[in-house]
Amino acid sequence: MSTALQIIIPVALLAGLSLAFAITIAFFSKKFLVEVDPKIEMVESLLSGANCGACGFAGCSAFAEALVNGEASLSSCSATSMESKEEIAKILGSADVGEKSIVVVACSGGNSCLDKYAYQGYGDCSSVELLAGGRKACPVGCIGMSKCIAECPYHAIELKDGCAIVEQESCTQCGLCISNCPKNLIKRLPANAKYYIACSSPDKGKEVRSYCKNGCIGCQICVKNCKEGALSFENNLPVFDYEKCTACGVCFEKCPAKCIKKIDI
Repeated sequence: MSTALQIIIPVALLAGLSLAFAITIAFFSKKFLVEVDPKIEMVESLLSGANCGACGFAGCSAFAEALVNGEASLSSCSATSMESKEEIAKILGSADVGEKSIVVVACSGGNSCLDKYAYQGYGDCSSVELLAGGRKACPVGCIGMSKCIAECPYHAIELKDGCAIVEQESCTQCGLCISNCPKNLIKRLPANAKYYIACSSPDKGKEVRSYCKNGCIGCQICVKNCKEGALSFENNLPVFDYEKCTACGVCFEKCPAKCIKKIDI
């Protein structure tokens, strides 16, 4: 056999095999093609793209598919702007775009709260929490080891005087900080909220003040002075009814412990 044939025959065989494989792949690709609803791509393009997982799905792609299939609600996503949600609602033929909200840290202890022990070493709030419930004397106080800061993809949280603070201008309300706080201190409030209680301790006032200078003393002055009846007292803490609150600021001014904070947006 000539040298030319020795080269041509293997090349021809390879070309024939490649063609056969290509035809087979094309056939089965067409036969088993899964039709993708064009609405899914449209919805996904309007979502924030944060892939934060706060909605309970693996990412924006999975959430978009669930929305189109009627297995999820737009209210589950806080990272997407209201304008985009309205466009998505039009695509889905729905009027439910969810309510706007804001996120706050219901604590103002930080450096003003005593430590049970001096923690040295690596780790964040979750790892410190494993050691006797955290280093803070307050059983529910902010540990201040920046777990929420590390998890926030928008750099919307900072540590001030040892306590986490949400920067409202940068926050997209994705909820990652909420799900990652081991003390469950980060709360979601209605968008119209102007004030909040920056303390979460269920202890009585005297005990609270034994370990935290900024904690609620349970005096109920805020409740007594609210003319709208927008404050009640539960579990040794004042509780806002934001539907009744007119944001007059009387509670903020009267609070002797200064644990009612104003939300600056």
